[in-house]
Amino acid sequence: MNFEHDYQLKTKPNLGKRFAAGLIDYGLIMSYFFLMIYLFGEPNDEGGYSVNGWPGFSIMVVWFILTVGLEQMTGSTLGNKSQGLKVVPKVDPRKPLSFGQSFKRHLLDMIDLWPFGLIGILTIKNTEYNQRLGDLWGKSVVIDVTDAEQGLEPKEIKN
Repeated sequence: MNFEHDYQLKTKPNLGKRFAAGLIDYGLIMSYFFLMIYLFGEPNDEGGYSVNGWPGFSIMVVWFILTVGLEQMTGSTLGNKSQGLKVVPKVDPRKPLSFGQSFKRHLLDMIDLWPFGLIGILTIKNTEYNQRLGDLWGKSVVIDVTDAEQGLEPKEIKN
């Protein structure tokens, strides 16, 4: 069965759920960041604090685990899972997301979130499958698994 001929992909913007999911995911990551600064931060010459060595590197590791790692294992980050959202490949949503797709999606998170999520909102609202920049580059889509109108739908065969 050829996906592109037998099925069509249906998505919706899901902006509220996607915003809540991002808030949860990056709230957890930022909480860990501030914990590392509190526990291991040292004053620097600019009047702020710096974290070096393993504690500083661990922030990237936690980001990677909470975004790419969980998405690879479950198809969703903690935030997405809490909102009933799942990330699937655009080419064949029946398959799991690849490591490369997930990594590409999250490398562009900071661009999609800037300024105040405006870039992400604009791309979600103005692309055929409601994709943000990370989704476009990673060839992925976000669907609400609790909404029967989203996901794969058989195409009507015309006689």
